[in-house]
Formats: sequence, structure tokens, C-alpha cells
Amino acid sequence: MQQLWAENRAVVVGAGIVGLAHAYAFARRGWAVTVVERDLAAMSATVRNFGMVWPIGQPLDDRRVLALESRAIWLQVARDAELWHRECGSLHLAYHEDEAAVIQEFLSAPGGSETGEWISAEKVREKFPAVGDGQGGRAGRMHGALWSPSELAVDPRGTATEVAAYLHRVHGVEFHWGSSVIAVEEESDRAATVVTSTERIPARHVVVSPGSATDLGFGKLLAAQGMRRCRLQMLRAETDLHLGTHLCAGLTLLHYGSFAGLPGLAAVRDRYAKEWPGYAGEGIHLLVSQHGDGTLTIGDSHEYNEPFRPYLRESVFAKILDYLNTFLPVDQIRIIERWDGVYGKHPDVPYLSLAPDGTAGPYGPVRIVGSAGGAGMTLSFGIGEREVSRILGES
Repeated sequence: MQQLWAENRAVVVGAGIVGLAHAYAFARRGWAVTVVERDLAAMSATVRNFGMVWPIGQPLDDRRVLALESRAIWLQVARDAELWHRECGSLHLAYHEDEAAVIQEFLSAPGGSETGEWISAEKVREKFPAVGDGQGGRAGRMHGALWSPSELAVDPRGTATEVAAYLHRVHGVEFHWGSSVIAVEEESDRAATVVTSTERIPARHVVVSPGSATDLGFGKLLAAQGMRRCRLQMLRAETDLHLGTHLCAGLTLLHYGSFAGLPGLAAVRDRYAKEWPGYAGEGIHLLVSQHGDGTLTIGDSHEYNEPFRPYLRESVFAKILDYLNTFLPVDQIRIIERWDGVYGKHPDVPYLSLAPDGTAGPYGPVRIVGSAGGAGMTLSFGIGEREVSRILGES
């Protein structure tokens, strides 16, 4: 009986959003699934982000395709699980001519016009009246914006818990919370065992999603393959403003791979270095999302030099709010929380998928999947679907 049970079972180690996406992909194919999580609930990057599903940030290659695949699954899960979500789209606001020029270059690039469109400042004001028109000087005056309809909003603080509850209720997925994995043992080319401090769980397939951990087990393996950790600082605010969409501005053009390599980007970077000194060194750009309760998530900074000291810096928060004020009036928000988060990111690939020996393949009974970086919410369900399809030999 145990052998039959193991032949039809997949075990996922890690209940962050990437782990949950793999659990969903197995479960919807009829597999018995067990998820083992060391914490009593998802506590790391999955609950410390903007709640943005953000295809517009992905380069116009297979990563964009993966993001859109993930978006489609997100919508299905959100509807089936009755999660709060909003198809809100996004605005990249341009307050300077060089920013507007980069957006036009992006839209003119192959595939760029499929992502969205340029809309005038007048149309921004009409559709999204909460957005500021700039304060003059280094803030500039609004020229217009890149409007993308693809972005979604979910609630990062509750979504993982609700997805887990849905997987258990509808698909029978078992969750072992507060259970640390000691080892994953490959028994043969068709079986493995997940060992915790209290039990041994046999399975046909095991997927390990260690998140940002680099100090233990498979996390060390990801780090050896080039994963680096990033720490960020973020804020939450109450407001009576209704944004209607995800917001960002010129600084974000310098951050995401979708804009990398555009000819006009150098002029934007040079101007920000002069007008906003210190921002590049702190890795600051600005995203704003709004959740179902009306609160805003605002951020963020990016720090890569470990070890990360456990102290949040008010100078970073001050910079974030100073720039935010160029497109959203900070006198109409009230900061209620501040926090930091850490994620793992590879410099060259959207995520890592490895065999236990650290190579890319072949796909055996154990797979380590991680390092989705700041795009974890965006790519998670697409990653889970692709990886499970490969694990099961479907593609």
C-alpha cells in the first residue's frame, strides 16, 4: 500500500507562492500532493511584496510569454478560490521628455506595441484623477504614460493562506506546517523520500522550493549556481485616494529588463544621477499598488551586499517618499507599517531549475526550483505549470 501511495504522490517542500504553484499544477492533474513548510504559514517574500502580477516588467522574449501564461493561471485560481483580485493594469508615468522617449522606443520595439499604448497626460488625469501632475523642477510635468492592461493585483498578505486553503479544500492537498525538512533522499530513478524531524514521506516526485534560503541544503546549491539574495524596504499606507491601477514613474524604467538596452535609457540614468543623488546606490525605484481594503503598498529599495544587518534605515524610507511625492501626494497618505523582505535572484535567468547534483537535468524524482527574484508573484504559476509538465514528461 505504501508503494502504491508513493507512486501517485508528489511532495512540495516550501509553501511560498512558487511552491504552491507546483502543488496546484500536480493537483489539477490528479496527483496526491503533500506540501511541507518549515513555518506555520508563508512568512517570507510571498507575503512581503506588492501583490503585483507584473508582466510589463519582463523582457519581450520567452519571459514575457511565461508571465502571461502565469497570469492566465492566476486568474483561474483567483476565480476558483474566490480570492480578492483586480485586473487593474499599470501606468508608467513620464514626467520628462527623456522618459517619454524611452517609452516610445519600447513601444516601437518588436512586440512592444502588443504590451500597451501611450496615453496623453489629459487622458491620465481623466481616467486616474488621483495621479499628480508633478511639482515642477526636478519632479517635472506629466507628458503622458505607458498604459498596460495586463497587470493584476492580489493581496500578498492573505493570498498564500487562501490558496493553500483552496488547494486543501478542493484538491485534497495535505499541508504539514511547522515541519522542517532534514533531507531529501533519492531512493531510485522513480522514487524519493522527504525526511523531516518527525516523519518520512515517500513520493514519486519531490519539488523543493527553498525561496531565498542560501544557508541550508538546497539553498546552498542554488547559491552555488549564481543565486544572490536581495533585501528591500517597503511601506504600507492608508489613504482615501482611489488609484484604479498600479503606478510607477521614470525611475522604474531603469529597473526592469523590459526596458534594458533601449537607446534613450542612458539619458534617463544620467539625469537621475544628477537630480536624485543616492537613489541608484540604494537601488530605489517606485511602485505603488492598492489592495481591496484601500491600503497602499509602496516601495522599494534593493540591497545586495550581505550580510544584511537587521536595521531598517529611515534615510531610505525618506528617499522613497520624496520621490513618491512627484506623482502621488504624500500629504494624502498615512504610513502605518514598514518592513523589509529578502528574495533570491539569479543575474541571468528568470529562475533556476536544477537536479540535486546542481546541473540543469535530466529531470529525475527530485527537482529544485527557485531564484525567481522580484518576479516571483508574476512568474510563479507559469513556472509551476512548465516545471510539472517537464517533470511528468509532457513536454
